[in-house]
Amino acid sequence: MIPYSTQSIGEEDIAEVVRVLRSSHLTQGEEVSRFETTLAEYVGIKHAIAFNSATSALHAAYLTAGLGEGDEIITTPISFVATCNMAVALGAKPVFCDVRLDGNIDETRIEALITPRTKAIVPVDFAGKPVAMDAIKAIARRHHLLVIDDASHALGATCKGVKVGASADMSIFSFHAIKPITTGEGGAVVTDNDTFAQKLRLIRSHGVVKKQFWNADMSTLGYNYRLTEFAAALGRSQLARLDPFVARRNAIADYYDMRFSGHKLFDTIKIPEGCTSSRHLYALLLRPELHCPKEDIFAALQQKGLGVQVHYKPIYKNSFYVKQFGEQRYPVSEDFYRSELSIPCHHGMSDAEAAYVADTVLEVIDAYSYRGCSF
Repeated sequence: MIPYSTQSIGEEDIAEVVRVLRSSHLTQGEEVSRFETTLAEYVGIKHAIAFNSATSALHAAYLTAGLGEGDEIITTPISFVATCNMAVALGAKPVFCDVRLDGNIDETRIEALITPRTKAIVPVDFAGKPVAMDAIKAIARRHHLLVIDDASHALGATCKGVKVGASADMSIFSFHAIKPITTGEGGAVVTDNDTFAQKLRLIRSHGVVKKQFWNADMSTLGYNYRLTEFAAALGRSQLARLDPFVARRNAIADYYDMRFSGHKLFDTIKIPEGCTSSRHLYALLLRPELHCPKEDIFAALQQKGLGVQVHYKPIYKNSFYVKQFGEQRYPVSEDFYRSELSIPCHHGMSDAEAAYVADTVLEVIDAYSYRGCSF
C-alpha cells in the first residue's frame, strides 16, 4: 500500500535520537530550545514554542488569545476537528465561514460573520496551500481581531517570498508523522509577539516560573504540554531536510498536474504564481457525476494499493457539533467534501510509484465514468 503521506526517517535522524537517549536529560534539557531556535530562524520569526502536539499548541494559542466563554472564532469547516475542539473546550463558539473550491477559507465571506463576540479569525492552509493572508489580516486590523493561522499542513510553504507562519499573530504547526517533518507527535506555535511567547511558555509547563534554588511560583493555570528532548532532536534533524522534502513533494505534484491536465471527470488544486505549497496533501476534486460512485472509486483505489483518504468531513457535520450547535449547511464546503479525494504524494515516493499512482487513478476513474448519479 502506498500511503497518501508518511514519515521519512534517515540514519541521521536515528543517530540524533539515540544521542539524546544516551544523555542525562530526556525532558527539560537543551534540545527543545535548540529546535525552537532553528524553527524560528527557518520561518523568519522571533519566537517558536514547541508543544507535544499541534492540538495542545492550538489550545495554548487560544488561551493566550484570551478566548473564553461566549467568545467566537471565525474558521473553516474543512479541517481536522482539533481546530475547533480546542476553542469549544474553552467555552467559545466556532462560526464557520464557507470555503473556496481549493479547500481554503473564502476570505470574501469573513467580514459579514464578525460580531461583537468575535475574538479571532482562524484560517487553515488546506493541504499546504497558503491562504489569502494579506486580505485576512486587513479584515482583522479593521475589526481589531487576532489572526491565528492553523498552518498544521503548511510548514515549508511560502507566498510572495514570505514563509507561512511569519505573518499571523500566532501560527500553529504540526509535526505528526504524516506531516512534511515529524517529531512523532508534536507541534509548535510561532509568533513575533513577546507577550504571547511568554504566556505560551507558561501554559506549556504548568504555569510555573522557576526562581532561585528550589523556589518556584505558579503564576497562571498551565498544563504539561512539553515536547520531549529526543522528539526535539528528531525535529531539528528533520528540519535540516525540510526544503528538499517539500521540493520532492512538489516534483511529484507537478508530475500529477501534467498527467491529469484537462481531465473531464476531476480537477486538481492549482497553486498561484508566487506561492509554493508544502504539498502535505494532493487532492483530486471529482466532478458531480462521480459523487455517487465515490465510495466504489475509493475502495477500488485501495484494492490496487493506493492509500487514499478524504479530507475532510465538514466539522459541523460531526454528531457532537450537531448536538452542540444544531444543523448547519455550507454549500461549497459540502461540494468540496463530496468531491475531495487525497492520493499519495510524499517525499518518500519513487518516480515509479508516482507513475503507478497516476496510471491507477486514470484507470479507475475511467472505469467508473459511466456510473454517474441518478436523481
